[in-house]
Amino acid sequence: MIYKTVDVSKIRTTSLKKRKSKVSIKDFAKILTKMSSFKEFYRSLPNILKASELQYLVDRIIEAKKEKRMIIVMMGAHVIKCGLSPIIIDLMKRGVIKAIALNGAGIIHDSEVAMIGGTSEDVGVAIEDGSFGMARETADFINNSINKGFKEGYGIGRVLGVDLYKSKFPYKDLSILSSGIKYKVPVTCHVAIGTDIIHQHPSANGEAIGEGSLIDFRNFIYSVSRLEKGVLVNFGSAVILPEVFLKAFTVARNLGHKIRHFTTANFDMIPHYRPYQNILTRPTSLGGRGISITGHHEIMIPLLYRMVIDRL
Repeated sequence: MIYKTVDVSKIRTTSLKKRKSKVSIKDFAKILTKMSSFKEFYRSLPNILKASELQYLVDRIIEAKKEKRMIIVMMGAHVIKCGLSPIIIDLMKRGVIKAIALNGAGIIHDSEVAMIGGTSEDVGVAIEDGSFGMARETADFINNSINKGFKEGYGIGRVLGVDLYKSKFPYKDLSILSSGIKYKVPVTCHVAIGTDIIHQHPSANGEAIGEGSLIDFRNFIYSVSRLEKGVLVNFGSAVILPEVFLKAFTVARNLGHKIRHFTTANFDMIPHYRPYQNILTRPTSLGGRGISITGHHEIMIPLLYRMVIDRL
């Protein structure tokens, strides 16, 4: 016989009641009524997997706010294009967000919102005739501001924030950069040359952009150096800001800052390699915790926002 079998009659069994189970009914979702409050809603979420991690993140944000610890938000430009600037600005106003890092596209969409109350052109159509990214007012305002900041020794985030704050643009109250000046929250900008539409224009000065971004990088290192028992959240930057954070983090530790116990979180529509490694895993290896939340920004960020302000 080449087919052999085993005698299963001798298998040892255990009691279900004595077995350790990872899921308990005490962690199940709760039933709501149409009159239930938002607080009752988020308390009704199952205390399992991502719902539990989201609540943990909210707890750490509230704790960091009460203890006056650092809370940093890094943002890709898509957050602004999803109409979420009012939420970010309100958290700045409430003293929850204490530092913000943007990529190069972020300052473009933020400035355009302030200037005309709209942003995000149709790339597929504009690329056909070479008009994509050729908006004169956008490039002139941002590049001229960066060039001025270079001469005065200021980073991109600061000089743009001041110029937007002092401008007569009709929608500057919806600008994150302007609000940074208004609420005394440092907003830094981290640029890769050639990735942004303003680099296409003759007003772009590579020396000014590079120096302005370097100044902002060093300003960002200061915020990162104060991250002990704080929170860092990345909204939607898959490459630039995770890389910037990792370098800022290692410089802060190299300079002797003790950053071991803190919380990081990454919100994006799909998981990416760099946020997983550079935000959630590597920096938290000595005692922190990283949380990954997958979902659309226009849903997940308002949910996080409402959970936070309900606890303030």
